Amino acid sequence: MNELLDNPDALSMSYEEWRSWVTDVLKEPRFRADQICRWIYDKKVFDCHSMTNLSKELRDRFAYESPVRVPIQIKESKSKDGTRKFLWQMEDGCRVESVLLDHAAHTTACVSSQAGCPLGCVFCATGRAGYSRDLTAGEIIGQFLVMEQRLGRNINNVVFMGMGEPLLNAVSVFKSVRALNHPKMRGLGGRHITLSTSGVPQGIRDLADFEVPARLSVSLHAPNDALRGKLMPINKRYPLSALVEAMRYYKKRSGERVTIEYVLIEGVNDDPSLAFEMAALLDGLGVYVNVIPYNPIADGDGAKPMRRPSESRIKAFCAALTELSIEHEVRREKGTDIMAACGQLAARA
Repeated sequence: MNELLDNPDALSMSYEEWRSWVTDVLKEPRFRADQICRWIYDKKVFDCHSMTNLSKELRDRFAYESPVRVPIQIKESKSKDGTRKFLWQMEDGCRVESVLLDHAAHTTACVSSQAGCPLGCVFCATGRAGYSRDLTAGEIIGQFLVMEQRLGRNINNVVFMGMGEPLLNAVSVFKSVRALNHPKMRGLGGRHITLSTSGVPQGIRDLADFEVPARLSVSLHAPNDALRGKLMPINKRYPLSALVEAMRYYKKRSGERVTIEYVLIEGVNDDPSLAFEMAALLDGLGVYVNVIPYNPIADGDGAKPMRRPSESRIKAFCAALTELSIEHEVRREKGTDIMAACGQLAARA
C-alpha cells in the first residue's frame, strides 16, 4: 500500500486514490468512493457523520481513518463592492488568504498555493511577507470548497492568483486542478481554471502538456530584463527570452491565448514607450493584457513608496496598446478597501 493510502489526506486524494482506498482499506465496494466524493464536492459536507447514505459503522471508520480536514476560517472581510476575503488557518497553524470575487454574471475564487511567496516581487505584499511552505493539494482544494459552502452555491471560476507561485508547487497545484476538474469530483471545466505565474518556464511547458486544458496568465510587469529584474527577482533566474519561448510553446500546444498581467506603477513602468517594447517582445502571440493600476501596500525597508499612475497616464499607456492592436482592459478595482486586490494579500489577522 502506498504512503498516501496508509495515511490519507482525504482532500488530497484523486478519484483513483479514493477508489483504491475504499476497496483496499475500507473493504467496501467501489461505488462508495462516488458517494463520498458527492458528499464532499457536490454537497460540501465535510463531517463524515453527516454522510447519511453510509452505514454508521462506515462513517465511524471513515472519521477515524481519514477525516476530511478543511481550512479553519479565522476571519472574513467584506468589501463595499461585494468582494469577500477569507483568512484561513491550516492544521499546522500556518495561515493563508483567498478571495471570492462577485461579478455580475459569475463568481470567481482566487486561491493560494503557498503560505507566503519566495519570489519577493517589490510591488507585492505577499512577496514582502516571506515564505513558509507549499500547500498540499487538499489545502488548496479546501479553500475553494469552503468558499462554496459559505456562498451557498457553486463558484464558476477558480484562479490560482492568491498567495504564492503556483508553478513552484506544481505537483500539488496540478493535483488540485485534476480534482476540481474530475467529473466524479467537482466537475469544473478546464477553461474555468486559470494558473497565474511570475514566469517559471518549465512549469508553463508542463501546463501546456497537462491533460486538463487550464488557462495561463503571466505576470509580466516590464518588457525588458533590466526593468523586470528590478521589479521581479525571478527574472534573474528566468530571463524574458526563456519565458517568452515557454509561452510560445504553451500557445502552440494548447491553442489558448495567454493573458498578460501588467501592474502599472507611476514613474516605473507606465511610460507608453514600454507598450511598444511589449508589442515587440510578444509579437505573434496574440496576447490579452490586463492593465492593473498599482494597488497600495505597506511601505517597508526604507523603500521609495510606489504609487498608482494618474488617470491620464493610464489612458496614455492604454492608447499605445490600442495603437499597437493589443487587446486589453484596465482591471476594475475590487476589494482594495479590505486589502484583497492584486498584490495585497498578506495573511494578517
